[in-house]
Amino acid sequence: MYEYAIAWEWLAFATRWFHVITAIAWIGSSFYFIALDLGLVKRPHLPPGAYGEEWQVHGGGFYHIQKYLVAPAQMPEHLTWFKYESYFTWLSGFLMLCIVYYGGADLFLIDRHILDISAPVAILISLASLAIGWIVYDLLCKSLLGKNTWGLMAVLYGVIVFMAWGYTQLFTGRAAFLHLGAFTATIMSANVFLIIIPNQKIVVADLIAGRTPDPKYGVVAKQRSLHNNYLTLPVIFFMLSNHYPLAFGTAFNWVIAALVFLMGVTIRHWFNTTHARKGRPTWTWLVSVVLFILIMWLSTVPRVLTGGSETAAVAPAFQQFAGDPHFPAVKELIGTRCAMCHAAEPVYEGIARPPNGVIFENDAQIAAHAREIYIQAGRSHAMPPGNVTEITSDERKLLVAWFESAVEGKQQ
Repeated sequence: MYEYAIAWEWLAFATRWFHVITAIAWIGSSFYFIALDLGLVKRPHLPPGAYGEEWQVHGGGFYHIQKYLVAPAQMPEHLTWFKYESYFTWLSGFLMLCIVYYGGADLFLIDRHILDISAPVAILISLASLAIGWIVYDLLCKSLLGKNTWGLMAVLYGVIVFMAWGYTQLFTGRAAFLHLGAFTATIMSANVFLIIIPNQKIVVADLIAGRTPDPKYGVVAKQRSLHNNYLTLPVIFFMLSNHYPLAFGTAFNWVIAALVFLMGVTIRHWFNTTHARKGRPTWTWLVSVVLFILIMWLSTVPRVLTGGSETAAVAPAFQQFAGDPHFPAVKELIGTRCAMCHAAEPVYEGIARPPNGVIFENDAQIAAHAREIYIQAGRSHAMPPGNVTEITSDERKLLVAWFESAVEGKQQ
């Protein structure tokens, strides 16, 4: 049964790989079309209904692109839809959420020093937050406020900041950042699935039926597409943040998240303005740098590390690992080979925070990370990096024996 841990790890890897591939496709096409749209040029020779055109060169060939604000006079024989990139990015991302955070809720999702809840309750809160987030966003866009671009953006930013704070009051810092990314990505993908593509299908159906399409559908779709454009960079940040505990493991992690969204706006504003040939607002980079420096400073304010006492209770889900006969030797091994980095205050030179926020200072922390220890330092040589602490083959065999013995003991 312990081979299940290996299979689970490879499932997570394969899903993450697929998620990155689809995300690259979606983000790439999104950035391309925003740049194309902003760079369109109006010329007198354009056909009726055409808004603008653009000439581009790539891969040894020239491309002549024209945009119709509503639709061309006749439906073309072939029409390429850009939608599956978004759908599969969200689906693979949600599968990753299920594999890592729902499947490992006791370790990665729940911090009982923040909120003592069961895994099913935590998962329900997670799912509800994603659904409610989309509903609130969609209602705001469809309200009278939706006609006020800057007013809508200010209110939406307030909602995002509230969610950033709220997630940090519910989950681990790592899970909070991941959920903020999932919350935002759900809005983005739902924009495509529920608004942009359906509106475009209405326009296509009108063309086929010989009716004049209503331009409002294109206006609404463009608004949602623009929102997606500005939200993309923060989502990427939160997807990567789980590798950098300095981002999520501090007292002001929710403030850092709020500043990241502002950085996403300033950076995209530079690109969007440049693509629209309206100059190069270099001030946006200055603002972005200042925001990033502020984020770096906030990351130096340590969060009150929880569960660090020697008497911290071992969660029921991991008791078999702490109770296994191999555990005393494993604890001593980890104390000599791993704890110099994986400590609340690492002593290894160049390590400011415990890698990935993982700490091995008591039985509960070691037992909770049994599967990761087994895979990273037992079944593979990924840890310690470069084997800097010179862990021996026999010591790695001890880690393997500990995990497999505990798993087999639980089944008996």
